[in-house]
Amino acid sequence: MKKIFLLGLLFLGFHSQAQEVKVTTKDNDLKLPTLPYYNFGRGVGLTSPDSIFQLNLRFRMQNRVSYIQNEGEDASYDGQIRRLRLRFDGYVGNPKFLYALQLSFAPGDVGEIEEGENINIIRDAVVYYRPNKTWSFSFGQTKLPGNRQRVNSSGGLQLTDRTINNAKFTIDRDFGFQAYYLNEYADKFSYNVKTAVSTGEGRNWTKSNDNGVALTGKLEILPLGAFTKDGVYYEGDIAREKTPKVMLSGGFQQNNHARRTQGQLGQDLFEQRTMKAVFADAMLKYNGWAFMSSYMSRTAKDPITFNPEDVTGFNYVYTGSGFDYQASYLFPTNYEIIGRFSTQKVHQDIETLAPNAKQYSLGVTKYLWEHAFKLQGEVTLDDLDYFDGTNKQNWYVRFQVEIGI
Repeated sequence: MKKIFLLGLLFLGFHSQAQEVKVTTKDNDLKLPTLPYYNFGRGVGLTSPDSIFQLNLRFRMQNRVSYIQNEGEDASYDGQIRRLRLRFDGYVGNPKFLYALQLSFAPGDVGEIEEGENINIIRDAVVYYRPNKTWSFSFGQTKLPGNRQRVNSSGGLQLTDRTINNAKFTIDRDFGFQAYYLNEYADKFSYNVKTAVSTGEGRNWTKSNDNGVALTGKLEILPLGAFTKDGVYYEGDIAREKTPKVMLSGGFQQNNHARRTQGQLGQDLFEQRTMKAVFADAMLKYNGWAFMSSYMSRTAKDPITFNPEDVTGFNYVYTGSGFDYQASYLFPTNYEIIGRFSTQKVHQDIETLAPNAKQYSLGVTKYLWEHAFKLQGEVTLDDLDYFDGTNKQNWYVRFQVEIGI
């Protein structure tokens, strides 16, 4: 009798476990409802059985080697992990409340560790509230709604780096509040309005309490409708738009009482300065062709600041303006050729301290899995004109591998 009772318990236990296992013969998928649900869409996804939270995990890295020839210097080469990023995003409690975390680990991302300075591992740490498809509100540290190339991920670039103008005039990441009004349609006139109120000191700033604020506003116009697969957020027409798609955008930021030479970036100033930044972008994609152009500028009164303890020491706001032009074609074999030309003119207040510049770049990219896995080759020439009439030409040849999920 005991044996029969034990067999009955085993049968019931087996039967209850079998009820928890769902076998879908269509795709031969075995799922356990008591465990999280995994997917492999954008990265690796994890959703709890009761849908209370969702987590997506992604990584990417860029490995590169460059041959560098700077005028007046011996030729050299540089091999490095340019970027190594780990990203988490998802929601908690309700899909309307989202989060995004991004950490960086490459030396170029973190920067040199100095005594008393923060380690710049945290790139993004932001919470979003999206009540509907139109409105989006965020609080935390992330990219400001700035120039197009900066808003694009470095993993979505066609060449191995952004332009010389982005390097000097971008407004980059900051901590604060942002509000977006998104009004996009696939095949008719669309527009987006993006605003931000932030500290103005850049990411991970804790050196001192702040007495300034940065105000940013941006308008994006998509006269022919939205790009396929969010195509405004990556360079090149890898989606091969079947009809022409155009984006025009413009923005402005006033950074009050900024403490760094480039607002959210750069070295510390000896005195605070208020800076104004203007940026405008244009993008066209169609059938493998892509064209981009941008303008960026920064202005400030009395941009040069002096060390009160040593008048020979000084630092200055990098003021001036520049234009970028970029064109590419993606062949059916997923090889792409890219050309880019940039001009940069510094403001007369600092023309004795920094050169005017032109940059010429030519690149070839092989997309193995869109921008997530690609091989890039590039040659770039920098032509520098100094105030005293001298000229320098520096160039490099580079090979880079980008891989991620």
